[in-house]
Amino acid sequence: QVQLVESGGGSVQPGGSLRLSCAASGAVTSANAWSWYRQSPGQPRDLVAGTAYNGYVTYIDPVKGRFTISTDNAKNILYLQMDNLKPEDTGVYYCKRHQLKGSTWVDYWGKGTLVTVSS
Repeated sequence: QVQLVESGGGSVQPGGSLRLSCAASGAVTSANAWSWYRQSPGQPRDLVAGTAYNGYVTYIDPVKGRFTISTDNAKNILYLQMDNLKPEDTGVYYCKRHQLKGSTWVDYWGKGTLVTVSS
């Protein structure tokens, strides 16, 4: 089993910055992919950014140039640097880790951290 704990959420004004972290512990493996998802009020949980152990990185268009996803593989931590935040970035941000368990790929989720962007 893998445990994920997010941190770094909070309330900021438009134009501000936050850095989210997601720490993984337990049965982590090197073959993996990480993602950040966001669930805005009244909306489904959607992908924001993702990265994989082979260097692959992806972002949704609304956050390109403002958000940066990165990892510390030695510490099993995922980050999301969020700059120039906008009110539409408000939501609960969830970390997901996709990794091999035996011969099966499994998804693990954190419990989320709330980001509120408001003036």
